[in-house]
Amino acid sequence: MILSSLPSAGLWLSGATALVYAATALGAGAAGAGRAQRWLALAWLLHAWTLVLGLLEAPPRFGFAPALSMTAWLVLTVYVVESQIYPQLQARWPLAALGALTVLLPLAFPGAPLHPSASAWLPLHWALGLAAYGLLGAAVVHAALMSRAERLMRIGGGAPVGLPLLTLERITFRFVEAGFVLLTATLAAGFLFGEQIYGTSLARWKWDHKTVFSLLAWLTYAVLLAARARLGWRGRRAVQMIYAGAVFLLLGYAGSRFVLEVILRRSP
Repeated sequence: MILSSLPSAGLWLSGATALVYAATALGAGAAGAGRAQRWLALAWLLHAWTLVLGLLEAPPRFGFAPALSMTAWLVLTVYVVESQIYPQLQARWPLAALGALTVLLPLAFPGAPLHPSASAWLPLHWALGLAAYGLLGAAVVHAALMSRAERLMRIGGGAPVGLPLLTLERITFRFVEAGFVLLTATLAAGFLFGEQIYGTSLARWKWDHKTVFSLLAWLTYAVLLAARARLGWRGRRAVQMIYAGAVFLLLGYAGSRFVLEVILRRSP
């Protein structure tokens, strides 16, 4: 979530990364699975290099676009690792398209410089939040694949993801559970150590848009996991809850920062 404005080398690297992502997305169907996987892995590595360059620049910056870029990279990290276990999993082209878009966003919206007096705990708090974003983003991708496979099965088509539906559902909820744990840790850190991180205390926890939407996301996933454990929720209802929680998360940080930075042109 912390990125600086990229130098000229970073500009070229971001452009090259977007081109490799775009080539992967456009050629995912025509290229063989192995070749497409290698191209996606290359784009993923270039994307990581872009993020590292941003982190090493001074002064560091943060905003909605760097947050989305890092989140997309984390989702791709999950996919790159998972595809080694399940090589038949097919989600390369939408993820490559997502990577191409998000790697370019920080060029136009680099965010605001990090204040020199910012707490040393702030990067840890953001790291927890980004990890939660990444895992829950991976859950959204798997939920979409699960919905598509279920829909094609109902009309008599083959499942395009190459995994049994129950296996895909089990993987999806593992990501939801892991993301929920990290989201809980992120909110707990903000609540318990808000004074050190943001200069706020427990008695006056900052009830802004980010806090409200993040809590709504937490409640959504808490209800989903509890209902799945006790009532056996699955299928379309569970997928809709996963999507709803992701929307709340998106509005919580990226959405509110977008409004401040782009629409209102204010530094948070």
